[in-house]
Amino acid sequence: MYTKNERNWVLYDVGNSALFMLITAFVPMYFKTLLGAQSTGEELVVLWANAQTATSLIVAILVPLLGPFADYPGKKIKFFNIFFLTGVIGCLILGFITSVTWFLIVYILMAIGLNASLVFYDAMLVDVTTEENMDRVSSSGYAWGYIGSVFPFILSMLVFMFPQYVGLDADLGHRMPFVITGIWWFIFTMPMEKTYVQKHSKDVSEISVSHTMRELGQTVKCICKGEDRRVFYFLLAFFFYIDGVHTVISMSATYAISLNIADKDMLLAFLWTQFVAFPSALIYGKLSNKVGTLRMIRIGVAAYFGGVFFAAFWLKSATGFFALATLIGMFQGGVQGLSRSYFGRIIPKERSNEYFGFFDIFGKAAAVVGTVMVAIITDLTGNPSYGVLSIAILLFIGFVLLMEVQKIDTQTEEA
Repeated sequence: MYTKNERNWVLYDVGNSALFMLITAFVPMYFKTLLGAQSTGEELVVLWANAQTATSLIVAILVPLLGPFADYPGKKIKFFNIFFLTGVIGCLILGFITSVTWFLIVYILMAIGLNASLVFYDAMLVDVTTEENMDRVSSSGYAWGYIGSVFPFILSMLVFMFPQYVGLDADLGHRMPFVITGIWWFIFTMPMEKTYVQKHSKDVSEISVSHTMRELGQTVKCICKGEDRRVFYFLLAFFFYIDGVHTVISMSATYAISLNIADKDMLLAFLWTQFVAFPSALIYGKLSNKVGTLRMIRIGVAAYFGGVFFAAFWLKSATGFFALATLIGMFQGGVQGLSRSYFGRIIPKERSNEYFGFFDIFGKAAAVVGTVMVAIITDLTGNPSYGVLSIAILLFIGFVLLMEVQKIDTQTEEA
């Protein structure tokens, strides 16, 4: 059972997961219609990868600078709200933009709001639960997010594919998923807004920009010099392996489009992913107590490694895309949820926002590397399959570094 604070925290994952479904499944298809019938699959992949890259770079620079300020008493929820509302407003108006340039600008602003809010949200984990329950609560967030996002996804899919049955023309039917998702996201955020209390915070004896920046510099120095070896090596491993996870998620729809997989098959595959991911993430959270958190993360990374090779060499049809969707669903939530909870356990709780800012830097920087690699290699070769294959290198490096983190963990426990 969950406490009230744990349950309301999990509900934000239910809300924001609907937006990730929108970005993964609907947005690339809508963007393709804006580009026009003459656009090529390679052009779509390159433009979309560049938009993802711009978002990741901006968030990676912005959030770590704001994180230290959010660790002061009562500030975490205020910073969260700024970015959350930016994302909601952007989502609601995105479907009514017809200019390619303005669509990309508003999309990037919306994505910045979403991703930045998640950094402050992740840092709230240390305030709403205990160390013993972190794996379970964090994985449950992803699990319930998957199954909860199914409802707005189905509604959006029906409106998108059969607008005439609800009295809409095709053009308005293609726009409504943005409105449906924005409203859903807002509603499921409200419970956490009402009950969240920041329990861990920094000393308020000196609150100034210069003092906070000095603290940030000391943290950077501590991490970069490896004074806390476990945090350093885990962040380094996270940088590499989460690249594969994020890039596969963010580029899967555009890659499927480039292979001429039908929109209907693609949407059904994404829906199937959510049903697979729900029990898988819950199982992952429970198994971590028996098998070990780091070992479960490594299993997921190895599965993604195999999935990348499958996508590059054998994914040619809707059946293959369903197989890839199943694989992603089985391991996606577990890897993300346990990464979040493991990091939450090994950092100072009173500086969670500051540290999760670096957690986000490494995640977003990895996403930049992945999408840039996909874009460049696809552009040079004219073959998106070669771009996808490049992700395997980063997954392999992440797996090796996770083994080093496991060694440090063992030494820490024995000490």
